[in-house]
Amino acid sequence: MLASIFSKTKPINYIILTILIVVSYSLCVGINQNISWTGYEIAKKSVLLILLLLTMYLSQWIVSRNRLVNDNAYVPLLFVSFLLLFPSVLVHTKVIISNYFVILALRRIFSLHSLKQSKEKIFDASFWIFVASLFYFWSILFIILVLFAIAYYGIKDYKNWVIPFLALFCVMIFLSLYLGFSGENYIEWFLTKSRISFDFLYFENIYQNIALAVFTSIALLYFITQLFSIKTKSYNMQNMHKKMILSFVIGVVIYIISSDKNNGVLMFTFFPLAVLGANYIERIPQNWRREANIYTIFFIGVFFWIAQLIL
Repeated sequence: MLASIFSKTKPINYIILTILIVVSYSLCVGINQNISWTGYEIAKKSVLLILLLLTMYLSQWIVSRNRLVNDNAYVPLLFVSFLLLFPSVLVHTKVIISNYFVILALRRIFSLHSLKQSKEKIFDASFWIFVASLFYFWSILFIILVLFAIAYYGIKDYKNWVIPFLALFCVMIFLSLYLGFSGENYIEWFLTKSRISFDFLYFENIYQNIALAVFTSIALLYFITQLFSIKTKSYNMQNMHKKMILSFVIGVVIYIISSDKNNGVLMFTFFPLAVLGANYIERIPQNWRREANIYTIFFIGVFFWIAQLIL
């Protein structure tokens, strides 16, 4: 039934997913955090909720506009399922904000295939990635995706290689203003934000550990199958899917090297993995297998959301 409901993009799909995000976020904040509900806190939590919703809507907009999937809503459904799998994402303020700006950057990167206003798109993508890095430093690794796109679409125009540095300069101006008010300097800020850690012993309960193992299994299934199916795509779409795979790999690297490691950092992988998963589901010939796949992932997410917050 879920596969049938989300097999087409309909308003009811977004209503269902919006309610899921609102309810899960509200309960997560209410159960796990002792908050003095001042006007500032209410405004802050409301903004984060809006960013989560916008991220979901933008994910569908990107894949529909660039024909990365067929006319279905599997991508936002998988995205929400991953959010449920890791409730810690819902209260990770910096990751939510940073990931939103990364999604804005991906929107511009994937639109480069049209070759229209390419310089503006390169600047926008670079700018949003550098802005994202102000909130979560290692999201700066997504600039690799911009360089990959330049190498494919605009390697002959040397000006394209200068544009990311112009975007960096603009963001550095904002950073300078912030550091001037806070009393920090560049070296202190950089050393604090760019720490690396490979310590994975951060789990607060066994359900977080199991959820990560389940997510890893799902990710490997989607990643490997789509990696080997790239050559079956039409020639003009192969590069698009290579960028999506690279985006997922960058998200995994961010999780691996982050010093403040927790399951919430995996949010950087949710969108690309949802696209890989949607492509995998679309290729399943039997309807019952598609239903089983979607039901399994969705209810695994619901189970671990309950387990991590209530049990």
